[in-house]
Amino acid sequence: MGRRVIAVFAAAIIALVGVASVLLYARGADARAVAANQPSTAYVSKAVIPSATTLKDAVRGGLLVKTTVPEKGLPAGALTQVNDANSSLLALTDIAPGEYVLESRFGTTPIGTKAIEVPSGMVAVSVQLTDPARVGSFVTPGTRIAIFDSYKIKAIGVDAKSKALNDANVTGTSVLLDDVLVIAMGDAALNPGSQAPAAEDSKDAKAANANATPSFLVTVAVTPANAARLIHGINNGVLYAALRSADLKMGTTPRVDDLNLFDLTGVGK
Repeated sequence: MGRRVIAVFAAAIIALVGVASVLLYARGADARAVAANQPSTAYVSKAVIPSATTLKDAVRGGLLVKTTVPEKGLPAGALTQVNDANSSLLALTDIAPGEYVLESRFGTTPIGTKAIEVPSGMVAVSVQLTDPARVGSFVTPGTRIAIFDSYKIKAIGVDAKSKALNDANVTGTSVLLDDVLVIAMGDAALNPGSQAPAAEDSKDAKAANANATPSFLVTVAVTPANAARLIHGINNGVLYAALRSADLKMGTTPRVDDLNLFDLTGVGK
């Protein structure tokens, strides 16, 4: 009788241990399932990210966007944050649209060189832009800029009013292109125009270098129609670049000229 009681008691203990083990396993499985489905941050390429684009410019230009995915769906090594420690890293190669971007795609030295990649339906136009404010030092592939054009205003006609306007040599400035994607940069800053040769150590050479208007060479992607506008501006006006924010609307920016420059009731609004 005693042996039966012990056997029954032992069987009950084993059963309880088995039930507890099953419960613990089920609870752990539930916890693992919940953890696997917890949302995690990841970055996805929305458009082509050209080689040598900085991480911060890719984000600022909307080429790289933040999204959330379940933990179990997050690729190993995925880029999960952009901060001061990595924002200046460069895309080592072109990154195609629709990728979960890995941290390893960014580094300090791009791999090799290749021809620039022009977005579908666009053309690439290179232009030397006036840059007295040194905006060019902040422009990299992937940056979006606005281009202004300064030009002489002329009237067509032989009437007195047209003649007076033409004789006055009135100049104006307008937004030529309000949102342009930069796809490549020149290797070095350029000084527009040609200067008379002078010895490097001469006072004339030093004065010429000091007074030269700095500029930078930039290649942008534009539609064929805007390419014609830009090329006309290159050949006939003075172009100036400005960094723009992603949400800025510039379509209604009025022309500013010598006659309304200080008209606070007009263009200033």
